[in-house]
Amino acid sequence: MTVRVSISEGPLPAPGEAAEVPGAGADLLFHGLVRAIEDGRPILALEYEAYRPMADRQLERLCREIAERYALLCLECNHSVGRVDVGKCSFRLRVCAPHRAPALGAMGEFIDRLKLDVPIWKRPVWADAGVEAEHASAADRGHGSGRLLKPG
Repeated sequence: MTVRVSISEGPLPAPGEAAEVPGAGADLLFHGLVRAIEDGRPILALEYEAYRPMADRQLERLCREIAERYALLCLECNHSVGRVDVGKCSFRLRVCAPHRAPALGAMGEFIDRLKLDVPIWKRPVWADAGVEAEHASAADRGHGSGRLLKPG
């Protein structure tokens, strides 16, 4: 079993040629891309923050747990920190197993648990942030709607 984990600054580069994994009947590759809409609003990017080195340890632990539970041959996980623009890759997961069912199960469980167990957070960079800042300034001066703005 091979487990590889990395957390790196900025968007993830396109994957290179993946090494063949002997015995693999399933080789799945998931790319998590930054969408243009977050919570129904347009964004420019996501800013990822990790509580390191705890995030590194938790990610490694999660990888090993999932790899053992599903008898995987290979599990590789890469996650971004810092700014990742819309359309760019912020998360990549490769799962290799002798058969399709455990590979698909491992991928689904890993992604669900990553969101719960690993201290990596995302904050949207709103496309309309300038508009909100303008409204906030007007409200501070006693003009405008006077509404409270939800923090980004």
